[in-house]
Amino acid sequence: MGIFPDFLRSVLLTMTLSFFTPILVISLGLTSSAIIGCLPYLETIGQFSCRQILQFLATFGSGHPLQGSMIIAITCSLVGALFDTYASYQSPRSQ
Repeated sequence: MGIFPDFLRSVLLTMTLSFFTPILVISLGLTSSAIIGCLPYLETIGQFSCRQILQFLATFGSGHPLQGSMIIAITCSLVGALFDTYASYQSPRSQ
């Protein structure tokens, strides 16, 4: 009974961190593109990169960038949980 709560806590923590990491990366990319777009000679580059990021996210979200970022975050969360499960399964074997 002592191993299951530790395993569950590990998987939930991994899922949470794996969910928020792509959202943080996407928001940092959009924020940096918006800041670059405010600079006088780089505004076309900033606007172009913002449009490209939003178009990329809309591809995954059926035309909605926010939905696309959620799909990417949920997928990363599931992959992180699968990796943590595999790693915890392989850990006792190596000892």
